[in-house]
Amino acid sequence: MSLNVLHYKHQGRAQWGVVRKGIVTPIPGEFETTADFIRMNHIETLSALTGPAIPESEVEWLSPVTRNQQFVCQGANYRQHMIESGMDPDAKTFNMIFTKATSCVVPADSPVVRPQEVRFLDYEIELGLVMKRDITSRQSITDANLHEYIAGAVIVNDYSARDIQIPQMQFYKGKSYRTFGPVGPYLCLLESRDIPTLRRLDLTLTVNGAVRQNDSTANLVYGPAETLTELSGVHDLYVGDLLSTGTPSGCALSVPSPGKQKIAALLPEAVKWRMFMNVQAGRSQYLKAGDLVEARIASPDGLIDLGVQRNRIVGEAA
Repeated sequence: MSLNVLHYKHQGRAQWGVVRKGIVTPIPGEFETTADFIRMNHIETLSALTGPAIPESEVEWLSPVTRNQQFVCQGANYRQHMIESGMDPDAKTFNMIFTKATSCVVPADSPVVRPQEVRFLDYEIELGLVMKRDITSRQSITDANLHEYIAGAVIVNDYSARDIQIPQMQFYKGKSYRTFGPVGPYLCLLESRDIPTLRRLDLTLTVNGAVRQNDSTANLVYGPAETLTELSGVHDLYVGDLLSTGTPSGCALSVPSPGKQKIAALLPEAVKWRMFMNVQAGRSQYLKAGDLVEARIASPDGLIDLGVQRNRIVGEAA
């Protein structure tokens, strides 16, 4: 059975603990990185852990993915999100991969800072998968052996500055501002029997209590096994690294249809991007200071529950 683990700070000390019904049981040992924690702990042992406990309300959340780990992402990995991103899902036959700067990783309850130069700040709830073993050569990864490669799951919110990402064609830059990568609160460790549930988790994101995104991982276009197989032929992945699997539809971003994009391609660059910016300016869904974004991922039966992220949007200090 899956097990939620929290990386936290208590009495000035960073620790890891098992979380059950709002109570944290500290895990003995010092583990500075996610990789250290995963290598030195096994779900079977942690499931039997007992001892003194701390109310979760008395600890400070830390990210369960530490900043030394790689942050690899999939883009446009739900059919409806492809459409709202201006892509033709029947023509896009490739897995879009990019990375975020690890300096954007923050705890799940951190404020998200909207930089002064960013007008169009968007949200993207995503299922994150944390690596269990190194991949340094081409591998054939299937649903049957995926449990050998995935240690657990986390909530990720891939905050994005659309006016940087799209006109400048800068995924890395537009998605890597500091605080743009909250992770957690929990690292949900998985047993082999839990792996099939990764394809039937419900994702829900609200802004000020109103639902903006609501979908199931059943609708992922490229699943974890085929994605890791592809990535294994490209570059090395290591224990504790994070793969964020893409976001459903419902983002603030509005992009013209493929047909309109073909027409826009004939326009001068300045005109094309001025039109894009004017369209985005009419979108009230973009985040502003004071907004509260909440993200939840859980299985319908509640056996896997990754907790709730809560991020208040704040303006960058002058």
